[in-house]
Amino acid sequence: MSGFKFFEGISADAPKVPVKVSSRAFRLAIEEALIHTYTRQDLETVLADELKLLWPKAEYQPTDDEYTKRDVIKGYTDGWNLPRFVALARRMVVELEVAGGLLDDLNALLAEYDRGGGVSTPAKNLIFAANGPKPELVLRDAVNNDIEITRNGEYCLVFDQPIPADGLTYSQLIEWWRKRQGAPEDAPARGVGLDLHNRLRASLDNNPVELRIFDAYAARYKDHGFDIPALIPQVYLHFDPATQRARRTAGQSDSPLQRQRMDFLILFSSRHRVVIEVDGKQHYANGDTASPVLYSEMVSEDRRLRLTGYEVYRFGGAELMTSGADKMVADFFDQLADHMR
Repeated sequence: MSGFKFFEGISADAPKVPVKVSSRAFRLAIEEALIHTYTRQDLETVLADELKLLWPKAEYQPTDDEYTKRDVIKGYTDGWNLPRFVALARRMVVELEVAGGLLDDLNALLAEYDRGGGVSTPAKNLIFAANGPKPELVLRDAVNNDIEITRNGEYCLVFDQPIPADGLTYSQLIEWWRKRQGAPEDAPARGVGLDLHNRLRASLDNNPVELRIFDAYAARYKDHGFDIPALIPQVYLHFDPATQRARRTAGQSDSPLQRQRMDFLILFSSRHRVVIEVDGKQHYANGDTASPVLYSEMVSEDRRLRLTGYEVYRFGGAELMTSGADKMVADFFDQLADHMR
């Protein structure tokens, strides 16, 4: 990556942005852009009112005079991971008037980060957790890719808010569920989250191996809190309006769209999306007979998803029925969280 273009007026002791893409690199670039673009008073307005960042510190306030601009920025972003810094950098280059060379620094870091993979287009439609017949969809506005559910919408959930650039946490799902269900604003998040948990769990139709994955991840909310990426079950990826019977009647083969629904999806950021699939024998066999055709369709769809930027992880149904499965799945989620930092 090319060098950064700091203004000549920046003091020599100001920290330089590292070339390597990391949380520290983005934090430093963001600090420099804000510090050398805004006055102390304007910075408070930009962070709180324009960017809508939440102040997490109880022991002091951003308006306290003894704290520098850098202290204030660090206070707002304390403990952030890389996706949150990336999301803030994206907002800054679009929403703020960042001084010239420092804007170049942010754009250079974002370009380097984007070369690291992930899905290039933003997430827009999140239809998931159907506990009955699959929804029937139409394109209400094909130009804008606006989808409308025309039938069976009562059986599925639709997240009707913008997908955050820094991922979708269970805490954000809880607040969406609170509004959707009309729960009181002062209702404890734990109670609302448990109600949502039960609704999501119902979409798994008592499938023992999928429930093992779901319950293992739910335990993470107890250990790490609700501000971690949500595990979203039964997410629609493709939609084929024709039934298999209708296609066979027309002399066509089965649907050209494989895997219309993902078992689980985790949005670590708007770009970094993880698909988790649980393979019962219906994925690779007809009854008790191995099917090379079914297996080839499965791995072909995996390749397609990976080439579009998704990460795909598979569990065999048999391994999830062993006595050590709970620890194995818990260890996997720990490793996945470390991998996605």
